[in-house]
Amino acid sequence: MKNNQKNSHRVVADNRKARFNYEILDTYEAGIALTGTEVKSLRQGKATIGEAYAGPSGNEMLLFNAYIPEYLQANRFNHETRRPRRLLLHKREIDKLLGATQREGFTVIPLKIYFNDRGRAKVELGLGRGKKLHDKREAEKARDWDRERARLMREKG
Repeated sequence: MKNNQKNSHRVVADNRKARFNYEILDTYEAGIALTGTEVKSLRQGKATIGEAYAGPSGNEMLLFNAYIPEYLQANRFNHETRRPRRLLLHKREIDKLLGATQREGFTVIPLKIYFNDRGRAKVELGLGRGKKLHDKREAEKARDWDRERARLMREKG
């Protein structure tokens, strides 16, 4: 594999608010168990994961509330748009995520859905803790200051 192809994914859905609302401490890559029409719909790039979250169901992790629109050419063989989807993780990773959410009050948030270089649909999961309002304001101030500093540096040359 060439160096420029090493990190070549095609992002389908991105949760841009996640890093603003949550302090992400760790990330995981998980596969998703999808039906054929869901994959075709994802390839069209119209999915949203803004309100989605991952949670336990028995001894497995599921992705809840992720919106994958119906594939128009599928007629009656279509899928349910917001059905829970099974996440494909190793047992050790599932145990670690379950322990963190149950004991320490963390949340598992999907950060993005993408196709990897082999054409498989993957989800990047973030293990995070919700930010308080003052933390969000502080992050916004820092981002504004960085933008202003970059503008001043450009003007000075």
